[in-house]
Amino acid sequence: MGDKIAIMGPGAVGSFVGAHFVRDGEDVTFIDMWPEHVETMRSKGLRASSSYDDFTVQVKAMHLTEAQNIQDFFDIAFITVKSYDTEWATHFIKRYVKPDGFFVSIQNCWNDPVIGEIVGPERALGSVASHIEVALWEPGHVNRGGELGRDHGHVVFRVGEHNSQITPRSEKIAAMLDRIDAAYATDNLWGERWSKLCQNGMGNAISAMTAMGSQELAKDARCLSIRIHLAKEGAKVGLAQGLNVVDVAGKPAQMWAEADKGDVFEELNDFLGERGGNVNWLASMAQDVKKGRRSEIDYMNGLICDKGREVGVATPFHDAIVDAMHGIDDGSLKPDPSNVDRILRAVGR
Repeated sequence: MGDKIAIMGPGAVGSFVGAHFVRDGEDVTFIDMWPEHVETMRSKGLRASSSYDDFTVQVKAMHLTEAQNIQDFFDIAFITVKSYDTEWATHFIKRYVKPDGFFVSIQNCWNDPVIGEIVGPERALGSVASHIEVALWEPGHVNRGGELGRDHGHVVFRVGEHNSQITPRSEKIAAMLDRIDAAYATDNLWGERWSKLCQNGMGNAISAMTAMGSQELAKDARCLSIRIHLAKEGAKVGLAQGLNVVDVAGKPAQMWAEADKGDVFEELNDFLGERGGNVNWLASMAQDVKKGRRSEIDYMNGLICDKGREVGVATPFHDAIVDAMHGIDDGSLKPDPSNVDRILRAVGR
Protein backbone atom coordinates (compact mmCIF):
# COMPACT_ATOMS: atom_id res chain seq x y z
CA MET A 1 0.00 0.00 0.00
CA GLY A 2 1.14 3.54 -0.73
CA ASP A 3 1.47 6.46 1.65
CA LYS A 4 -1.54 8.23 3.05
CA ILE A 5 -1.11 11.95 2.38
CA ALA A 6 -2.78 14.97 3.94
CA ILE A 7 -2.84 18.39 2.28
CA MET A 8 -3.37 20.78 5.19
CA GLY A 9 -4.97 24.04 4.06
CA PRO A 10 -5.04 23.53 0.28
CA GLY A 11 -4.83 27.01 -1.17
CA ALA A 12 -3.55 27.56 -4.69
CA VAL A 13 -0.26 25.64 -4.48
CA GLY A 14 -1.68 22.92 -2.22
CA SER A 15 -4.66 22.38 -4.50
CA PHE A 16 -2.52 22.30 -7.65
CA VAL A 17 0.01 19.87 -6.19
CA GLY A 18 -2.70 17.76 -4.56
CA ALA A 19 -4.73 17.48 -7.76
CA HIS A 20 -1.71 16.13 -9.59
CA PHE A 21 -0.94 13.69 -6.78
CA VAL A 22 -4.50 12.32 -6.99
CA ARG A 23 -4.29 11.99 -10.76
CA ASP A 24 -1.05 10.06 -10.30
CA GLY A 25 -2.80 7.59 -8.00
CA GLU A 26 -1.70 8.90 -4.59
CA ASP A 27 -4.01 8.54 -1.57
CA VAL A 28 -4.67 12.19 -0.69
CA THR A 29 -7.05 13.86 1.77
CA PHE A 30 -7.61 17.62 1.55
CA ILE A 31 -8.34 19.30 4.90
CA ASP A 32 -9.41 22.92 4.67
CA MET A 33 -11.05 25.78 6.58
CA TRP A 34 -12.80 27.23 3.49
CA PRO A 35 -16.22 25.52 3.54
CA GLU A 36 -17.11 26.31 -0.08
CA HIS A 37 -13.82 24.85 -1.31
CA VAL A 38 -14.42 21.60 0.55
CA GLU A 39 -18.03 21.29 -0.59
CA THR A 40 -17.18 22.07 -4.22
CA MET A 41 -14.38 19.51 -4.25
CA ARG A 42 -16.78 16.93 -2.86
CA SER A 43 -19.60 17.62 -5.29
CA LYS A 44 -17.73 18.52 -8.47
CA GLY A 45 -14.17 17.36 -7.91
CA LEU A 46 -11.01 19.46 -8.01
CA ARG A 47 -10.17 21.08 -11.33
CA ALA A 48 -6.61 22.08 -12.23
CA SER A 49 -6.18 24.29 -15.29
CA SER A 50 -3.05 25.57 -17.00
CA SER A 51 -1.80 26.63 -20.40
CA TYR A 52 -0.81 23.03 -21.10
CA ASP A 53 -3.41 20.95 -19.25
CA ASP A 54 -6.93 20.97 -17.83
CA PHE A 55 -8.31 18.10 -15.79
CA THR A 56 -10.69 17.34 -12.94
CA VAL A 57 -10.21 14.65 -10.31
CA GLN A 58 -12.56 13.30 -7.67
CA VAL A 59 -10.96 13.86 -4.29
CA LYS A 60 -11.39 13.21 -0.58
CA ALA A 61 -12.06 16.57 1.05
CA MET A 62 -12.69 17.25 4.71
CA HIS A 63 -13.74 20.21 6.85
CA LEU A 64 -11.59 20.97 9.89
CA THR A 65 -14.49 20.03 12.12
CA GLU A 66 -14.57 16.54 10.64
CA ALA A 67 -10.95 15.66 11.43
CA GLN A 68 -12.04 14.04 14.69
CA ASN A 69 -13.37 11.20 12.54
CA ILE A 70 -9.94 10.34 11.13
CA GLN A 71 -9.12 6.76 12.06
CA ASP A 72 -6.27 5.87 9.70
CA PHE A 73 -3.43 8.32 10.32
CA PHE A 74 -1.27 9.92 7.63
CA ASP A 75 2.28 9.10 6.56
CA ILE A 76 2.96 12.53 5.09
CA ALA A 77 1.35 15.89 5.81
CA PHE A 78 1.93 18.77 3.40
CA ILE A 79 1.53 22.13 5.14
CA THR A 80 0.25 24.61 2.54
CA VAL A 81 -1.50 27.28 4.64
CA LYS A 82 -0.61 30.98 4.73
CA SER A 83 2.38 31.77 6.92
CA TYR A 84 0.32 33.27 9.74
CA ASP A 85 -1.66 30.02 10.02
CA THR A 86 1.41 27.78 10.19
CA GLU A 87 1.60 27.34 13.96
CA TRP A 88 -1.98 26.31 14.66
CA ALA A 89 -2.27 24.28 11.44
CA THR A 90 0.84 22.26 12.27
CA HIS A 91 -0.37 21.59 15.81
CA PHE A 92 -3.74 20.59 14.37
CA ILE A 93 -2.50 18.08 11.80
CA LYS A 94 0.32 16.72 14.00
CA ARG A 95 -2.09 14.56 16.01
CA TYR A 96 -3.23 12.79 12.82
CA VAL A 97 0.24 11.87 11.50
CA LYS A 98 1.87 8.55 12.38
CA PRO A 99 4.81 8.64 14.82
CA ASP A 100 7.18 7.76 11.98
CA GLY A 101 5.46 10.12 9.54
CA PHE A 102 6.80 13.49 8.46
CA PHE A 103 5.75 16.98 7.42
CA VAL A 104 6.54 19.00 4.28
CA SER A 105 6.11 22.77 4.05
CA ILE A 106 5.23 24.05 0.58
CA GLN A 107 4.85 27.69 1.56
CA ASN A 108 6.34 31.10 1.00
CA CYS A 109 8.39 32.87 3.68
CA TRP A 110 10.39 31.24 6.50
CA ASN A 111 8.05 28.82 8.26
CA ASP A 112 10.31 25.77 8.46
CA PRO A 113 11.72 26.69 11.91
CA VAL A 114 8.18 27.06 13.27
CA ILE A 115 7.18 23.63 12.00
CA GLY A 116 10.44 22.13 13.24
CA GLU A 117 9.83 23.44 16.75
CA ILE A 118 6.40 21.80 16.81
CA VAL A 119 7.09 18.38 15.27
CA GLY A 120 10.87 18.20 15.64
CA PRO A 121 13.27 19.24 12.87
CA GLU A 122 14.04 15.59 12.17
CA ARG A 123 10.42 15.11 11.02
CA ALA A 124 10.21 18.26 8.87
CA LEU A 125 11.20 19.05 5.31
CA GLY A 126 10.89 22.24 3.31
CA SER A 127 9.88 22.52 -0.31
CA VAL A 128 10.52 25.75 -2.19
CA ALA A 129 8.13 26.34 -5.09
CA SER A 130 9.88 28.83 -7.34
CA HIS A 131 8.28 30.63 -10.29
CA ILE A 132 4.99 28.72 -10.21
CA GLU A 133 2.09 31.10 -10.80
CA VAL A 134 -1.07 29.60 -9.34
CA ALA A 135 -4.37 31.10 -8.24
CA LEU A 136 -7.51 29.83 -6.54
CA TRP A 137 -10.08 32.45 -7.50
CA GLU A 138 -13.05 30.16 -7.01
CA PRO A 139 -13.65 27.06 -4.89
CA GLY A 140 -12.70 23.77 -6.49
CA HIS A 141 -10.77 25.29 -9.41
CA VAL A 142 -7.06 26.13 -9.31
CA ASN A 143 -5.38 27.80 -12.27
CA ARG A 144 -1.71 27.97 -13.20
CA GLY A 145 -0.38 30.72 -15.46
CA GLY A 146 2.66 30.52 -17.65
CA GLU A 147 4.37 27.43 -18.98
CA LEU A 148 6.22 24.48 -17.50
CA GLY A 149 9.47 25.44 -15.88
CA ARG A 150 11.21 22.32 -17.15
CA ASP A 151 10.52 23.46 -20.71
CA HIS A 152 12.68 26.53 -20.03
CA GLY A 153 15.43 24.90 -18.01
CA HIS A 154 13.98 26.09 -14.69
CA VAL A 155 13.58 23.85 -11.65
CA VAL A 156 10.36 24.73 -9.83
CA PHE A 157 10.44 22.52 -6.71
CA ARG A 158 13.46 22.17 -4.39
CA VAL A 159 13.06 19.81 -1.43
CA GLY A 160 15.41 19.90 1.54
CA GLU A 161 16.00 18.60 5.05
CA HIS A 162 16.57 21.02 7.91
CA ASN A 163 20.00 19.46 8.53
CA SER A 164 21.10 20.07 4.91
CA GLN A 165 21.43 16.37 4.14
CA ILE A 166 19.99 14.78 1.02
CA THR A 167 17.99 11.78 2.21
CA PRO A 168 15.81 9.05 0.69
CA ARG A 169 12.68 10.90 1.82
CA SER A 170 13.77 14.27 0.36
CA GLU A 171 14.51 12.47 -2.90
CA LYS A 172 11.15 10.69 -2.65
CA ILE A 173 9.20 13.96 -2.27
CA ALA A 174 11.25 15.54 -5.07
CA ALA A 175 10.40 12.61 -7.34
CA MET A 176 6.69 13.02 -6.56
CA LEU A 177 6.82 16.73 -7.35
CA ASP A 178 8.91 16.13 -10.45
CA ARG A 179 5.85 14.51 -12.03
CA ILE A 180 4.24 17.97 -11.85
CA ASP A 181 7.23 20.09 -12.88
CA ALA A 182 11.00 19.94 -12.56
CA ALA A 183 12.18 19.17 -9.01
CA TYR A 184 15.28 18.14 -7.11
CA ALA A 185 16.43 17.32 -3.58
CA THR A 186 18.71 20.04 -2.24
CA ASP A 187 21.39 20.15 0.47
CA ASN A 188 20.84 23.91 0.77
CA LEU A 189 17.26 24.39 2.01
CA TRP A 190 18.05 27.65 3.81
CA GLY A 191 19.87 29.24 0.87
CA GLU A 192 17.07 28.15 -1.47
CA ARG A 193 14.43 29.42 0.94
CA TRP A 194 16.09 32.83 1.33
CA SER A 195 16.40 33.20 -2.43
CA LYS A 196 12.65 32.60 -2.78
CA LEU A 197 12.03 35.07 0.06
CA CYS A 198 13.99 37.72 -1.83
CA GLN A 199 12.09 36.90 -5.01
CA ASN A 200 8.73 37.21 -3.26
CA GLY A 201 9.87 40.29 -1.35
CA MET A 202 10.74 42.17 -4.52
CA GLY A 203 7.40 41.62 -6.23
CA ASN A 204 4.50 40.48 -4.07
CA ALA A 205 3.84 43.59 -2.01
CA ILE A 206 4.32 45.98 -4.94
CA SER A 207 1.70 44.03 -6.85
CA ALA A 208 -0.59 43.95 -3.80
CA MET A 209 -0.43 47.66 -2.97
CA THR A 210 -0.81 48.82 -6.58
CA ALA A 211 -3.14 46.10 -7.94
CA MET A 212 -0.69 45.92 -10.86
CA GLY A 213 0.11 42.66 -12.60
CA SER A 214 3.49 41.33 -13.72
CA GLN A 215 3.39 42.95 -17.16
CA GLU A 216 2.42 46.35 -15.78
CA LEU A 217 5.17 46.20 -13.16
CA ALA A 218 7.75 45.35 -15.83
CA LYS A 219 6.78 48.42 -17.85
CA ASP A 220 6.91 50.92 -14.97
CA ALA A 221 10.38 52.41 -14.42
CA ARG A 222 9.56 53.40 -10.84
CA CYS A 223 8.45 49.88 -9.96
CA LEU A 224 11.55 48.41 -11.55
CA SER A 225 13.75 50.65 -9.42
CA ILE A 226 11.92 49.74 -6.22
CA ARG A 227 12.06 46.04 -7.00
CA ILE A 228 15.81 46.19 -7.65
CA HIS A 229 16.40 47.90 -4.32
CA LEU A 230 14.19 45.39 -2.53
CA ALA A 231 16.16 42.51 -4.03
CA LYS A 232 19.41 44.30 -3.18
CA GLU A 233 18.47 44.61 0.47
CA GLY A 234 17.19 41.05 0.67
CA ALA A 235 20.34 39.64 -0.91
CA LYS A 236 22.60 41.66 1.38
CA VAL A 237 20.73 40.48 4.46
CA GLY A 238 20.87 36.83 3.35
CA LEU A 239 24.59 36.99 2.54
CA ALA A 240 25.30 38.78 5.84
CA GLN A 241 23.71 35.83 7.65
CA GLY A 242 26.21 33.54 5.94
CA LEU A 243 23.57 31.78 3.87
CA ASN A 244 24.47 30.22 0.54
CA VAL A 245 21.84 32.24 -1.31
CA VAL A 246 21.21 30.77 -4.75
CA ASP A 247 20.28 32.89 -7.78
CA VAL A 248 17.44 35.31 -7.12
CA ALA A 249 15.02 35.50 -10.06
CA GLY A 250 17.74 34.17 -12.33
CA LYS A 251 20.61 36.46 -11.28
CA PRO A 252 23.34 35.85 -8.65
CA ALA A 253 22.59 37.12 -5.15
CA GLN A 254 25.91 38.99 -5.11
CA MET A 255 24.89 40.85 -8.25
CA TRP A 256 21.68 42.06 -6.60
CA ALA A 257 23.69 43.04 -3.53
CA GLU A 258 25.84 45.29 -5.73
CA ALA A 259 22.88 46.99 -7.42
CA ASP A 260 24.02 50.44 -6.24
CA LYS A 261 26.72 50.26 -8.90
CA GLY A 262 25.43 52.07 -11.98
CA ASP A 263 26.31 49.43 -14.54
CA VAL A 264 24.91 46.63 -12.39
CA PHE A 265 21.68 48.55 -11.80
CA GLU A 266 21.22 49.13 -15.54
CA GLU A 267 21.76 45.47 -16.32
CA LEU A 268 19.25 44.39 -13.69
CA ASN A 269 16.79 47.05 -14.83
CA ASP A 270 16.94 45.76 -18.41
CA PHE A 271 16.65 42.19 -17.15
CA LEU A 272 13.52 42.81 -15.07
CA GLY A 273 11.97 44.93 -17.79
CA GLU A 274 11.90 41.89 -20.06
CA ARG A 275 10.29 39.59 -17.48
CA GLY A 276 6.64 40.60 -17.47
CA GLY A 277 5.47 37.13 -18.42
CA ASN A 278 2.92 35.90 -20.93
CA VAL A 279 -0.01 37.10 -18.82
CA ASN A 280 -0.47 40.09 -16.53
CA TRP A 281 -0.34 37.89 -13.41
CA LEU A 282 -1.20 39.16 -9.94
CA ALA A 283 1.25 38.02 -7.27
CA SER A 284 -0.06 35.79 -4.49
CA MET A 285 -0.21 38.68 -2.00
CA ALA A 286 -2.19 40.74 -4.50
CA GLN A 287 -4.59 37.81 -4.86
CA ASP A 288 -5.07 37.79 -1.08
CA VAL A 289 -5.73 41.53 -0.98
CA LYS A 290 -8.22 41.26 -3.82
CA LYS A 291 -10.05 38.53 -1.89
CA GLY A 292 -10.14 40.73 1.20
CA ARG A 293 -7.71 38.52 3.10
CA ARG A 294 -4.84 39.44 5.36
CA SER A 295 -1.44 39.62 3.68
CA GLU A 296 1.75 37.78 4.64
CA ILE A 297 3.73 41.03 4.73
CA ASP A 298 5.14 40.57 8.25
CA TYR A 299 6.35 37.08 7.36
CA MET A 300 7.85 38.15 4.04
CA ASN A 301 9.27 41.68 3.78
CA GLY A 302 8.91 42.05 7.54
CA LEU A 303 11.20 39.08 8.12
CA ILE A 304 13.86 40.65 5.90
CA CYS A 305 13.60 43.82 8.01
CA ASP A 306 13.94 41.83 11.24
CA LYS A 307 16.93 39.84 10.03
CA GLY A 308 18.48 43.01 8.62
CA ARG A 309 18.41 44.59 12.08
CA GLU A 310 20.02 41.46 13.52
CA VAL A 311 22.96 41.56 11.11
CA GLY A 312 23.25 45.35 10.83
CA VAL A 313 22.02 45.74 7.24
CA ALA A 314 19.69 48.68 6.58
CA THR A 315 16.45 47.85 4.76
CA PRO A 316 14.72 51.20 4.05
CA PHE A 317 12.78 49.95 1.02
CA HIS A 318 11.45 46.93 2.88
CA ASP A 319 10.60 49.13 5.87
CA ALA A 320 8.55 51.40 3.61
CA ILE A 321 6.85 48.44 1.93
CA VAL A 322 5.88 46.92 5.28
CA ASP A 323 4.46 50.23 6.50
CA ALA A 324 2.36 50.68 3.35
CA MET A 325 1.06 47.10 3.44
CA HIS A 326 -0.02 47.54 7.05
CA GLY A 327 -2.21 50.33 5.70
CA ILE A 328 -3.59 48.01 3.02
CA ASP A 329 -4.33 45.34 5.62
CA ASP A 330 -6.11 47.65 8.04
CA GLY A 331 -8.05 49.41 5.28
CA SER A 332 -6.52 52.86 5.78
CA LEU A 333 -4.81 52.60 2.38
CA LYS A 334 -6.36 51.35 -0.85
CA PRO A 335 -4.51 49.42 -3.56
CA ASP A 336 -3.61 51.93 -6.26
CA PRO A 337 -0.65 52.64 -8.57
CA SER A 338 -0.13 55.94 -6.73
CA ASN A 339 1.27 53.95 -3.81
CA VAL A 340 4.49 53.61 -5.80
CA ASP A 341 5.14 57.32 -5.19
CA ARG A 342 4.41 56.77 -1.50
CA ILE A 343 7.27 54.27 -1.30
CA LEU A 344 9.65 56.53 -3.18
CA ARG A 345 8.86 59.44 -0.87
CA ALA A 346 9.39 57.24 2.19
CA VAL A 347 12.94 56.35 1.06
CA GLY A 348 13.75 59.89 -0.05
CA ARG A 349 13.70 59.32 -3.79
